[in-house]
Amino acid sequence: MTVDVVNADNEKIGSLELKDTVFGSRANAGLVWESVVHANAAERRGTHATKNRALVSGSGRKPWRQKGTGRARVGDIRTPLWRKGGTVFGPQPRSYDYRLPRRTEIGALRTALAQRAQNGALVVIEALEVNDGKTKSCAELLRRLGAQGKTLLVDITPADTLVLAVRNLPDVQLVAAGRVRARDVVHATRVIATKAAIERLEAALSVR
Repeated sequence: MTVDVVNADNEKIGSLELKDTVFGSRANAGLVWESVVHANAAERRGTHATKNRALVSGSGRKPWRQKGTGRARVGDIRTPLWRKGGTVFGPQPRSYDYRLPRRTEIGALRTALAQRAQNGALVVIEALEVNDGKTKSCAELLRRLGAQGKTLLVDITPADTLVLAVRNLPDVQLVAAGRVRARDVVHATRVIATKAAIERLEAALSVR
């Protein structure tokens, strides 16, 4: 597959041959699903918490003697059997992150990029540059490149001026080539990547 390489004015200045090992791979929705679920789980805060009987306020004194009252035996008022007592096996702070095989991540990213390339939603630009660091200039650049809706920008090492220009655009995400995930690609309607970023992705994703 061959794609055009454009400049900041969306004018063709060359072409790039995409590797079939990456951009010609067969669609595998299962791998993409696993990668997206993993990314969502890793970002969960997991700060939920409930009070067990050790954390509930109240005295630890035995309310009444063990025998002779005719009432059920009880050790303290914080027992989970009583109203306002502790919670048994309630949620506690935890991390929802888990290890996903590297081959699964690579396969998912291959599938996501291949789908965008085959659908014509991949734009390869010579360089992503916003010299003045202004959001207005970045928005104008994206308009010339035909970006509508959610857009993913991929560069080798994004310049500080580009980071400043993008951060106030609600539907635009800027990611370094080494940190792109399948979720970033599938959530974007258009992917704009520099030529160097595409070459870096091809080198990383060609590993079996």
